[in-house]
Amino acid sequence: MEQLIATIEKGRPFFDAIARNKYLKAIRDGFVSVIPIIIFSSIFMLVSAVPNVWGFYWPDDINNMLMKAYNYSMGILALAAAATTAKHFCDAQNRDMPKNNQINFLSVMIASVVGFLLLSSDAISAEVDGAAVSGFDSGLLGSKGLLTAFIAAFVTGIVYKFFVKRNITIKLPEQVPPNISQTFKDLIPFSVSIAIFWAFDQVLRSMFGICFAQGVIQVFQPLFSAADSYAGLAIIYGAMSLFWFVGVHGPSIVEPAISAALVANMTANMAAYQAGEQATHVLSLSSQYFVACMGGTGSTLVACLMFAFLAKSKEMKAIGRASIIPVCFSVNEPFLFGAPMVLNPVFFVPFVAAPVLNIWLLKIFVDFIGMNGFLYTLPWTTPAPLGIIMGLGFQPLAFVFLAAVLVLDFVVYYPFFKVYDREKCEEESHAQEEELEARAAAKGAAMTAAFQGKADAASVATGEAAAAIGSDKKDSSALTGDLSSLNGKGVLVLCQGGGTSGLLANALAKAAKERGIDLTTGAEAYGNHVDIMGDFDLVVLAPQAASYFDDLKKDCDRMGLKCCSCRGKQYIDLSRDGEAALKFVIEQLQA
Repeated sequence: MEQLIATIEKGRPFFDAIARNKYLKAIRDGFVSVIPIIIFSSIFMLVSAVPNVWGFYWPDDINNMLMKAYNYSMGILALAAAATTAKHFCDAQNRDMPKNNQINFLSVMIASVVGFLLLSSDAISAEVDGAAVSGFDSGLLGSKGLLTAFIAAFVTGIVYKFFVKRNITIKLPEQVPPNISQTFKDLIPFSVSIAIFWAFDQVLRSMFGICFAQGVIQVFQPLFSAADSYAGLAIIYGAMSLFWFVGVHGPSIVEPAISAALVANMTANMAAYQAGEQATHVLSLSSQYFVACMGGTGSTLVACLMFAFLAKSKEMKAIGRASIIPVCFSVNEPFLFGAPMVLNPVFFVPFVAAPVLNIWLLKIFVDFIGMNGFLYTLPWTTPAPLGIIMGLGFQPLAFVFLAAVLVLDFVVYYPFFKVYDREKCEEESHAQEEELEARAAAKGAAMTAAFQGKADAASVATGEAAAAIGSDKKDSSALTGDLSSLNGKGVLVLCQGGGTSGLLANALAKAAKERGIDLTTGAEAYGNHVDIMGDFDLVVLAPQAASYFDDLKKDCDRMGLKCCSCRGKQYIDLSRDGEAALKFVIEQLQA
């Protein structure tokens, strides 16, 4: 097992490079930016469709009103993704551009949207009540057009960089206001981008009679189907957990490849359900949030509950109880690094196997028992048991599946939990014996020194013994550094999804408030930081996002900010000790 982990760790630089790839990163960040659209639209779908389970159907006018909100948000998901992906890709491009010659991300976003429309929509016209009506065909502007949206964003970003980097722009006299000058600077790359999309669209339609977005769907449909198979699901979620186990944020590598399928399958499930058919797709956002990653990557919810309530080891029990609340909301880094689960050979098998077995169990329920797959998307921080019941539309089989998956995770994790619990109990027992021996030795040394009338020697002996047993712990109220130097400062903490970063940001804010320090703290997901980091003095990178440190440093250097990253256990310790966190901030600002 140790040899296997060592082999995997050797490949970590390669995996980190994949996670930092600007194309994959832009897809992930662009996709994350549009998730509020998915969640918002699902609320209206829930209200519209869930009552059907109990035989209640809204009147047509009310149902149409509810579905309008769904169609006008989810129906343009890919259109929005074209803009958000272009923005994040532009941010990545700008890291390699001179400070005084940056690409205008607003212009890139607009060009990407126009290009996406050219590649995925037809102009339509009809006569309604005797009046001519025209518009866009919106059939491919939703989840079906996501892959085309990503392509449009990349092509636009590459074209813009080519022209801006070489200063192939329209230059106006210095007397012209900067905003007007920027408009003309963007005109050439904007025009070239749109011309490329227009020409490509014309050629493709003349050759094949379909738009590019429809062609992409036909090409990638076999891959989507393969990803939804038992083997495909095992590869996806086994790899995600495997990467995390060696300290590389697995979703950053895996999600960009399946992001389009995650949403498209959910849309297909809802369409099938509304048509009175079975929703058969298993690979979806909700199945990932609440089944494969129940309690976070590794499906650690049940394992954390074991630590908290079944462990005999005091250390394991303390870690479990301290981590249970964030784990319930799928923020499991305190548990991953505190237990630890990451790079812990004891938990390698269940950490990788549990997510795969969970998603296989869901597929068995869908394929052989007739349960519908997930229909609704909820926020990823929704507690998994609730997410399963609601995401599956409150169907009776959902409650059976929830019980089954909890039992499955218990069976998978329990043998390894018992082994680790036994090991930790033995360690604690040996430590206690050594402490008793050290105290006995200290007492004996003190008595001997006192008997000989050497009070000084007794004091020294007692002090040495106390140091040997760790009694020289520093006073928790003592904090080195000049606290006043933090007044007026700002600290931004970044992680992958914005959940773990809140742990350290909240600890800093609480400790600063208790000491009357005017310290501004913020927590955000990496990728959404570029537009807000200028308001802070220090940017701290959480351990699961550590692979992005080089890119973050480029962003901070451009703005004259300090930045640093934390190791796993160090980050968790700081999030639990506000005083230590303040000291850490002072040290980083003074470095």
